[in-house]
Amino acid sequence: MPSVNKIIVIGNVGRDPELRYTANGKSMVQFSLATNHRYQRPDGEWDEQTEWFRVVAWNQLAERTMERIQKGGQAYVEGRLQSRTWTGNDGKDRKELEIIANTILSLDRRGEMVGAGATANARGAGGAGGDTEMVDPDDLPFD
Repeated sequence: MPSVNKIIVIGNVGRDPELRYTANGKSMVQFSLATNHRYQRPDGEWDEQTEWFRVVAWNQLAERTMERIQKGGQAYVEGRLQSRTWTGNDGKDRKELEIIANTILSLDRRGEMVGAGATANARGAGGAGGDTEMVDPDDLPFD
């Protein structure tokens, strides 16, 4: 049976992207993205909940992200959720969800969407090997 793992998030960039390279030369960028949800409590007062996401992008998408995304800006991120587990310095097991991005768009330039998007890649490599191209806002399927 087919399955789907897709997430789309629009939020505020919480820290500047950090670019790193793997031992075999692949570029990887990561940054944090925050979304806010306003809701009314039972007592009638309004409250806001912030949810933080760790975003990871690879190869050309990573390098284009460095050119266009910065702390304090707004971004559109599309990709898949991936869980990551590790043992912390205190010996406790940790688990984190991260978005492995295949499209990242800056929403800051004159209100238009400009950024980097990924195309499908048959090579895969666990989401780490996607070829990328620039997305022209006129090619997006919505206004």
